[in-house]
Amino acid sequence: MSVKNLVKNYGKIRAVDNISFSIEPGICFGLLGPNGAGKTSTIEIIEGITQPTSGEIFYNNAPRNRTFWERIGVQFQSTELFSFLTVRESLQTFMRLYRNQTSLDRLIQICSLEDIQHQDNRKISGGQKQRLMLAIALANNPDLIFLDEPTTGLDPQSRRHLWEIVEAIKRKGKTIVLTTHYMEEAQVLCDEIIIVDKGKIIAQGAPEDLISRKYAGQVIRLPQENISEHVRKILDSNQQFSWHLDSTRKFILIQSQTINDCIEMLMNNQVDLSRLAIRPHNLEDLFLQLTGKALRH
Repeated sequence: MSVKNLVKNYGKIRAVDNISFSIEPGICFGLLGPNGAGKTSTIEIIEGITQPTSGEIFYNNAPRNRTFWERIGVQFQSTELFSFLTVRESLQTFMRLYRNQTSLDRLIQICSLEDIQHQDNRKISGGQKQRLMLAIALANNPDLIFLDEPTTGLDPQSRRHLWEIVEAIKRKGKTIVLTTHYMEEAQVLCDEIIIVDKGKIIAQGAPEDLISRKYAGQVIRLPQENISEHVRKILDSNQQFSWHLDSTRKFILIQSQTINDCIEMLMNNQVDLSRLAIRPHNLEDLFLQLTGKALRH
């Protein structure tokens, strides 16, 4: 699938600004960006929910046609189901909408729904509902699957369980387009990503390649309360170091090419290192570096 010169205007606001990219078959492709970056508009245009202002979308080297919509599956971020139907009945209902169907029992097995298939939708948990919504997206045995923030609001165990299901789907040769705000999720699942900001693509490639091209050295993590204003000024004034708060805003992440020098500086300034952790750079570091650390609304 490929997108060529895609533009979407909402009045005077250009949400998608002439972007182009291609998605190879059989990979997990991540579409990332801060709030208001244009990623939701992009994905909705590709899915056919929203019409572009201009640009073209190709599937199997041809403009989208009826075949495209028959061969895709979509898991929306939020979907309401009939509460009085069981999980199994919900799947049967959606499967009847398609000429091309997968095996119901196989679908239940793939998405780990065996134990709850006879429960009403109103009685299942958030993680179970997300697995059901993924199963619905697979009801027509699609070749191309769109997952819109599939793990939002899930606990860590449910999130990792869904990752395992996504990996299993990918191993079957399916192509997955993933939007997520969890950088760890994108780094684990995606073979290739694009990062969109202000309607434009600002980075594209395999996550590990993008990280290695941007960074050398490692990251020191310390609780925010351990770092005084004096130490923060030292970090700001030394070009060997840079720092930012992590996504929880509880820890300071110090990026340094010379870990020993950084630790020596911290020790000389009586910083408590009892909760110090050292890790390699990750996709969250890159994302914040490229899109900024200010909160987006």
